[in-house]
Amino acid sequence: MSGVGSTEPPRSAGAGFAGAEGGNVQKLELPIEGMTCASCAVRVEKKLNKLEGVEAAVNYATERASVEFDADAVSPEQLVAAVESAGYKAALPGD
Repeated sequence: MSGVGSTEPPRSAGAGFAGAEGGNVQKLELPIEGMTCASCAVRVEKKLNKLEGVEAAVNYATERASVEFDADAVSPEQLVAAVESAGYKAALPGD
């Protein structure tokens, strides 16, 4: 059961997502380097989701962050910077 022991309501797609209201929503898969455990993934996910207009899910097993973001509010470079501020490495696809 989702949310057991949690005080936060479950997040559904678009919940609290500024881009869901008609912004310039884009999707991006960011490879993440340096994660050694599931707590690392949670740390990166929290950093990304603090950015305005960002909805991110980080998968430790695949070492990737799936990110939907409002390109009018945040740039792909800001997503990479958020990951790096958490202490991990990320690169835009094609870099």
